[in-house]
Amino acid sequence: MLEPFQRELLAATPAWARWLAQDADGSWWCYEHEPNLACINWYENEVGHSLRIRKDSPNPRWRETLFAVPVV
Repeated sequence: MLEPFQRELLAATPAWARWLAQDADGSWWCYEHEPNLACINWYENEVGHSLRIRKDSPNPRWRETLFAVPVV
């Protein structure tokens, strides 16, 4: 089951997006393919699209934010 904030993120997500994740600075990004983990952010794996969709407060637990977009 999705959290309310995840539903809000999905409302701003393009149809091609399959993954969502937050960076340490609070930026939320959507990705076409599962992103890779770096020191302070997630990044695209050199294939597909990525797009910043929202900016929230910095999150010390950002590494735990990656989730797949539910297939409907």
